[in-house]
Amino acid sequence: MSISEINKMASKEKLQTMELLWDSLCHDNQEMDSPEWHGKLLAERKNKIESGTAKFLTLDELRKAHS
Repeated sequence: MSISEINKMASKEKLQTMELLWDSLCHDNQEMDSPEWHGKLLAERKNKIESGTAKFLTLDELRKAHS
């Protein structure tokens, strides 16, 4: 399936297709490796937490920051 075919689909059809894909992935027993950048990002976040430089926001603070 190409992106042009996907663009021609109705929103409801896109969502149904996405749900089928997620369901298929959830039941797939094949292990998938995380990208290398995931590990780096997690290590950076852990270092910030351990050093006390991490900043945590409440949900309301986050919503205000992105509105």
